[in-house]
Amino acid sequence: MAREWEELTELVGDRQFEVERVRLKGSGIAIEGPFELPLIARLGADDQVFLAAFVHCHGSIKRMEDWFGVSYPTIKNRLNRLAALLAFAEVEPTPRHDDSAGVLRRLERGDLTVSEAERALASRQR
Repeated sequence: MAREWEELTELVGDRQFEVERVRLKGSGIAIEGPFELPLIARLGADDQVFLAAFVHCHGSIKRMEDWFGVSYPTIKNRLNRLAALLAFAEVEPTPRHDDSAGVLRRLERGDLTVSEAERALASRQR
């Protein structure tokens, strides 16, 4: 299956395509209609292998350097490029709800009302 996927990604290159039929193996059930592939599946085979290796290395850039035989900046540049392509979620550190900055960030995002933020800040000072 992996080889077939690699052949498909080589065949389509950078061109857009959509899947029109999905068949569930062993059940005889098929679903038809236009399906968009997930962002990761739209990457070229080399980038998919790179991401799989990154996960296999548990995110260790040092291990990636050794594995691919390239420098730290090369790995970081590729990760930054892929992160920009896969920007499907905002990634921010989760604010601690009990610190003042966290309360203000929650207020700014609209997660708290002004009165809730005032109470949270007042309870921090006790």
